[in-house]
Order: sequence, then structure tokens, then C-alpha cells
Amino acid sequence: MQRLIHILFIIFLFTGSSTAQKNFTLEQIILDIASLSPIKLLQLQWIPETDNFSYVESNDGKEILVRENSTNEGKETILTLSTLNVSIQSAGLSTLISFPIFKWISSSTIRFWDNQFLVEYNLNTRSLTIINDIAGNGINADYNNPHKIAYTIDNNLFIAVNSKQIQITNEENKGIINGQAVHRNEFGITKGTFWSPKNNYLAFYRKDESMVTDYPLFDVTKKPAGIDYIKYPMAGMTSEEVSIGVYDLKTEKTIWLKTGNPKDHYLPGVTWSPDERFIYIAELNRDQNNMKLTKYNARDGEMIKVLFEETNDKYVEPMNGLIFFENEPDMFIWTTRNDGWNHLYLYDAQGAKIKQLTKGDWEITSFDGLSNIGYNIFFTATEQGSLDRHYYKIDLDRYKMTRITQDNGTHEVIRNENGTMFLDIYNSVDVPYEVSVLDKNGEKLREVFSSNNPLDGYNTVKTELFTLKSSDGYDLYCRKILPPDFDQNKKYPVLVYVYGGPHVQIVTNSWLSGKDLWLKYMAQNGFIVFTLDNRGSYNRGLEFEQTTFGHLGTIEIEDQMIGVNYLKSLPYVDADRMGVYGRSFGGFMTIGLMTRTPDAFQVGVSNAGVIDWQYYEVMYTERYMETPQMNLDGYEETNLLNYVKDLKGKLLLLHGTDDPIVVWQQSLLYTQKAMQLGIEIDYFPYVGHKHKVKGKSKDRFHLFKKITDYLIENLQIKLH
Repeated sequence: MQRLIHILFIIFLFTGSSTAQKNFTLEQIILDIASLSPIKLLQLQWIPETDNFSYVESNDGKEILVRENSTNEGKETILTLSTLNVSIQSAGLSTLISFPIFKWISSSTIRFWDNQFLVEYNLNTRSLTIINDIAGNGINADYNNPHKIAYTIDNNLFIAVNSKQIQITNEENKGIINGQAVHRNEFGITKGTFWSPKNNYLAFYRKDESMVTDYPLFDVTKKPAGIDYIKYPMAGMTSEEVSIGVYDLKTEKTIWLKTGNPKDHYLPGVTWSPDERFIYIAELNRDQNNMKLTKYNARDGEMIKVLFEETNDKYVEPMNGLIFFENEPDMFIWTTRNDGWNHLYLYDAQGAKIKQLTKGDWEITSFDGLSNIGYNIFFTATEQGSLDRHYYKIDLDRYKMTRITQDNGTHEVIRNENGTMFLDIYNSVDVPYEVSVLDKNGEKLREVFSSNNPLDGYNTVKTELFTLKSSDGYDLYCRKILPPDFDQNKKYPVLVYVYGGPHVQIVTNSWLSGKDLWLKYMAQNGFIVFTLDNRGSYNRGLEFEQTTFGHLGTIEIEDQMIGVNYLKSLPYVDADRMGVYGRSFGGFMTIGLMTRTPDAFQVGVSNAGVIDWQYYEVMYTERYMETPQMNLDGYEETNLLNYVKDLKGKLLLLHGTDDPIVVWQQSLLYTQKAMQLGIEIDYFPYVGHKHKVKGKSKDRFHLFKKITDYLIENLQIKLH
């Protein structure tokens, strides 16, 4: 009997040890994030002219291109990286260490960049062809027709036509920049060149910022230290002036659209008409409260007419251009929040509204275009609730809207060229990553792939989504992450992770991965981790967002305190051990919570936070705060220098010394004010880093270790 008991004990011991759970480490999160990430189908896309799709996967450490069918299970390898490199090497190009970012252009041919060379590879003949190339130091490559590629070198614009390099601008003044994104990438602007539909013309931005104040960035790599200057227009100061040129490839001449005065207005939404005769612009005044949709003659630059205007007593924010039907210049789709929610409208080319295509208290979050057969349009929206993302189509013959995706959570959908089948990439709070094929009505044809939970084998934390109410009755969505083996009879410290600013939504029904794994890591180390999306955050309608207009950081703090008071009402929360962390706008919110509600938190960590909005850039700040000249009281109310005297807890400030977005001066002013008042704060500059300490680097590990250690030590957490 004793021998049997001994054997059973050994079996139990080894079984228990093999299933023991552990915490993942900070090193894993920063330096080896792949080990904690769901396996995904990389470069998933449909193959034209077929019912097949492809993706890149790793097989025994070697990357391969795989093909599957939409209805039949099974996959086949159609190209290996080593095979592709044989052709690349034969063509005299640089071999690749990983599979290139490519696009299918036919059922047998892919196109990709190899350094400055644009190439096509035929899988049937295993042949590679150089289609075009740009100068070796060229960037911002943009094309519709691969034989005509726009790109920039320094501040000038070029076009490569069948490998012939044509210089479009010859600007020696470095303060004048051609062919690049303008307005600090606000208003949905991501590039600075716009090809006409038939590629006969190229429209481009010209940005004159020579009159904008030079702002110094400190360079410690030089001996003695030096100064690098950037152009940084602060709120209320002189801003850049933008114009739009149109280059004619036949005449080799450029004309300029006569967009008039004042010149410091905004020119987003550049759109060509399908017949290449006209260019449309969503012209916005500097106050950002009046938008005119204007139509210009692309041949001589004259304005033809204003199609319509949109005004708002706070701000108008056009994020997209016009969406024309193929070869149909007389009708277009326009996206606007004119009724308070982001919706689609159908207009004729004279600016008369034909029909509102979508309507309701929900937002379209992305537009996915039109099918190439029939009048079906596709988009992703919050129609089922702002925590989820679902995919929809509208049949314009019947104006019928159909939801394609079904399961609650976040869906990213890739449609085939006809819009008859869809690859549904799905995740949620509980589901890491799944891919399914759906038919035109959203019925699941088959499941393609489901990732294992990458956190299996580690201590499990529970994530809850729930709702609180603002003082004026809005739903405030919240996320709470509970420690492993949570016991409601114990007391736990709290970490509030905050952002709170415009154009960001943190709380969604989605899998936390990447940098957000740090939140689960903190829960594993004994914290209840809490996040609330306050009024002013994104995808909740214009009224919800504009509540904070003119006094950023006031209403937001009020809402965050609703979350804090909720937490303090819970019997398992230790109200004497509460910390808050945020970056950028969240850094601003962190300091505000530490000083404008000084009894709420014992510890705060602010990373690259705004201190005084007068020192932030023109476009963003003036949209939400107006200019300091117009709203001095609002700027004073939100200026965190006015609350340094009220700091009670421990506060750590972190900042990249080369930050071109929230400039280093912001946190230096705060430390100066604290010094003058005799207030103790902690500070660490990340020398040479910009707004983010990026990547899988030792510096980034240092950053998160410092944040983690500061919270744990000052809230006296005993590590598991």
C-alpha cells in the first residue's frame, strides 16, 4: 500500500508540474513578441480570375506562398522564397531575406518591389521582369499604371516612365516641399500625389513652410552638441501654405489650381473625375468650421463651382474624397458626419443630394469601395454597437443593406474582385484569430484557419467589457482585466490605462496583443487593469466627440473619475493603491488626473504627454481648442502648469528628446515649474528617440521596465 501511495504521489507531482501555469515576462512582450502572438495568415489575398486565395507561411523556417480554394479544404505550395530568389539573382537584383510585400495582378503573376525596382514574376514560367524603377534614393512611390511611377527625392517630385526619370519640380528652397503629404497628415491625408484615372495627369501637393517657425531638436551625437531644425507650427502661429499642381505628361507642363486666399486653409480630399476633366477638393478654412466642396478645371486651374458647403459651430473634418462609380462622372458617393454620424450619401455631379445611403446612430469606420460588377458598395461599421466591427454591403439597385459578418467581435474582411465571396478575419476578447470564407450573403462556406491561444500555458487573466454612465447619460465603455486566480475577498491595487483623446478608441471587443499584452502582464503581477473610453473619444458620433471642444482634459477627467469611483466602490479594490499610466494624449490625461483630482491616485506615469496646448501643433490643436487668441480661458483651464502645485502622489515623466509631435519642451516646462515650486517629480529622457520608443529594442525594454518598476515599487506590489 505504501509503495502504491508513493507511486501515485510521484505521478501527481510530475503531472502537476507539467501543467503548472506561469507568467509571461516583460522580455517576451518587448523582445520576443512573436512567441505570445496568434499565428496569422500573412499577406492573405484573393487570386484574380479564380475562386482561390493565397497567403505566406513559414515551413521549417522557410517562407512559402500557399494557395487554397474557397470551398475545398487542402492547400498547395505554389512558390518558395528560394525559388523566387533564383529568378531575382538571375535578373541581377538583390535577393530577399523574407517574402516581399506583393500584389496579384493576374491568376499567375505577382508584382512587388525589390529596392528601387518594380518587378513582376510569372509563377507558370518562373520568369521575372523589371517593369520600372525609380532613383535609388527615391521615396513615396505612387502609381496606378506601373509604367508611370511618381516619387520624391528630398523636397522635389519625379516621375519614372518606363525607367526614364523625369524631374517635375526643381525647388531649391528646402522650406518648399512637393509631392508629399501635407497638413501634418490630418484629414485622412496619407500621401502627396494623385494620378488621374487614365494616368495622363498627376496632381500633387506643394507645401510652403518657409515662413513657419524653425523649431530646434537637440543632437547629442555631435561634439559639441548641435541643433537640427524642423518646421513646427504651434497653435495660433503662422502655418504652412498648400497649393495643388497638375502635371500634364504630354505637354510636360504644370498648371496650378487657383485655390485663392487665405493661403493657410486646408485642401484635403483631392479627387479626379473619371473623365480626367475635373479635380474636386474639400476646402476647409483654418478655423475648421466651414468646408466647401469645390470643382476645378484640371486644364487651366480655374474653379468652376462650389458644389455644397458643410458648417459646424465647432469643427468640420472631411476625411475622404469623392467616390465615383467607374466611368460614371455624373454621380458620386460622399462620406460625412453632417447628421452627427459618419454615413454615406449619393450626390449628382452638380452637388445635389440624391439619397442618404446609410443612416442611424452608428459610424462607418472604413469604406471598402464598389464591386466591379453591379452597384454594390462595401464598408465596415459599428451598426451592431461601437465595441464591434462588422462588414456590410449595399445593393444600390434596391438600396438594401446586408450585414455580411455575424459573430460579435472585430471583423476585417477581404472581398474578391466581384464582391461575391469574402475572407473574414475575426477576433474578439476571447478569440485570438480566425479566418473563414463567406459567400455573398455572409454564409460561412468553410473555416480556413483558427489560431491556438498563444497564452495557453500562462496564468490566465479574465477580461470583462461593461458600461458605465456619464453625467449626461452617455454610455461609457469600460474594460477590466482581473489577475489570475482572482478572489473577490482580497484587496487588489489598480492600474488605470488611459488615452481619452480624439480619433482613438481603446475599448473594443478584440484580442489584446502586441503592446497591449503589457496590460495583461500587469494583471498577472497583481493589478486590476482598467480602461474607460471617455467623451471625446472616437466612433461614438459627433456630439459625443465634440463635448470636449474648447477645454480638452476637463470633461475627459470627469468621465475617468466616474470609472475611478466605480472601482473604489468595489470591495476587492484597494483605493489606497491606485496608479495611472498613459502616453501622448494619455500622458496629458495622466498628469491631469494626478493634479486636477489629486486624491484619486497615488502614482502616475506620463509618457510624451502634452502639458500646454499652446505648444502643440496647429491643425490638431485649433480643431479642438480654437486658437489661443480666440479661447484664452480654455487654454488656461487645460494648462497643466497651473496644477503642478496640487500634485500629491508620485509622478514619473518620460519623453523622447527628438519628439517632433509632442516636443520635448513640453515636459521640460513641467519639470521647471515643479522645481520652482519645490515639488518632487521623477523624470527620464529617452535620448535620441522621437514620439515613440519603437520596435523590439533594448531602449523600448528599458522604457517599459521603468514604467513597470515605478508602478510596482510605489504601489508596493509583491510580485508573484
